[in-house]
Amino acid sequence: MARTADDEHNDESASWRRRSKKRKQRPFWQELPILIVIAAVIAALVVNFIGRPYVIPSESMEPTLHGCTGCTGDRIYVEKISYNFGDPTPGDVVVFKGPSVSWNKEYASHRSSNTVVRGIQDFFSFFGLVPPDENDLVKRVIAVGGQTVQCCDTQGRVMVDGKPLDEPYAHYMYPYQPGMPYATKVAGGLSVNPIGREFGPVKVPNGNLWMMGDNRSQSLDSRGHVDDEFSGTVPIADVRGKAVFKIWPPNRIGPVRSQNAQAR
Repeated sequence: MARTADDEHNDESASWRRRSKKRKQRPFWQELPILIVIAAVIAALVVNFIGRPYVIPSESMEPTLHGCTGCTGDRIYVEKISYNFGDPTPGDVVVFKGPSVSWNKEYASHRSSNTVVRGIQDFFSFFGLVPPDENDLVKRVIAVGGQTVQCCDTQGRVMVDGKPLDEPYAHYMYPYQPGMPYATKVAGGLSVNPIGREFGPVKVPNGNLWMMGDNRSQSLDSRGHVDDEFSGTVPIADVRGKAVFKIWPPNRIGPVRSQNAQAR
C-alpha cells in the first residue's frame, strides 16, 4: 500500500517527539552544573547591583539598630538601586566604606593570610557568600554637600545651616553641657569625649555627607574624624547603599525608616 503524505507527516512528528523525550530525560547530575551556574550569576547580579545583607557591628545606631556585645546583632538588607538614580538625602540610614585612614585605623581584615584561601574568599564575596573585605559602617545622613553642620544650640541640638534639628531617633546618655566638645585635638589625632556634644561648624563639601550614629554618646562618626582629609565627611562614592529592612532576628523584622529632621 502506498504511503500518503499524512503518513509521512505523522512519522516525522512521532520521531520528533521521541527525540524531544530523549532530550528531556537528561540525567539530573548533568543538569545540576548548569543550574548552579545560573543561580550563581543571578546571585552575583543581585548582590552587586540590587542589594545585600549586612550585620550591624556596634551599638552606634541603637535603639534604631541593635549591634552591641550581648545584643541581638541585627542583620539589615541594604538596597543599591535608589542611589543609582539620586544621592542620599538627610535622614537616610546608609552603609558606607570607611573613607580614610582615620575611619579605618581600628579595622582588621578577616581575610586569610594564605594567598589561595584569600582568593577563594574574594571569589565567594562576589556572589554574596562571604562579607566584603572592607570596613563597612552604618550611620544616618545628617547633612549633605553645601550645608553647614554644627552643635549645639541652647538646647544641645545639632544645627544645619543655623537651624536646630528635632531628632526623635537620637539618643544621648548625658545631658548637654555647654562648652564641652565631643572631640579635642591631641598629639596623634583626636581625643573623643562621649559626654561632650559640641563640634563645628563644618561645611560639607559637595559630593560628601555628614554622618552621625543615632546613639550619639556611643558613636564614632563624622564628629570623631574632623581632622582627616574630608573634615569628617564621607564621599558619596563610598556609600554602599540604603538600609531599608531589618531581616534578623525574627522579633525585630521590619522596615528601617528614613527620618528627615530638616523637613519641618
